[in-house]
Amino acid sequence: MSVDLADRYGTNRGGRRVVLIAVTVAISIVFLGWLGWAAWFDGTANAKSQLQGFSIDDEHSTTVRALVSIEDGAEDVHCRARALAEDKSVVGELRFTPTDGLNVQELTTERLAVSVDWIGCTSEGQSRPQ
Repeated sequence: MSVDLADRYGTNRGGRRVVLIAVTVAISIVFLGWLGWAAWFDGTANAKSQLQGFSIDDEHSTTVRALVSIEDGAEDVHCRARALAEDKSVVGELRFTPTDGLNVQELTTERLAVSVDWIGCTSEGQSRPQ
């Protein structure tokens, strides 16, 4: 009498291995697709900005310096910044229409600010500030 040990002890896992590989490949394709979309979405913004610095002028005034890059054809571009007090509460907010290049804006505060939170810039069709 001949006994196949693979059948007797369940060592033949060929079917499970194929399913596991197929699921792994499917998940990898979905992840790489999402990664490509995220890279394209972040790379094609019409308005990009970066805070260059800020200075606390007095108890009710802060100067914000931001470098803004606006693509040709971008419409309705706006940038936002917030002034924060020592207790992290918002003591002033600024929304302005920038020009391409360095923008220097005065942010009025209700009391002394200690830092500035740069929100970023958006344009028509660009919902996420950059």
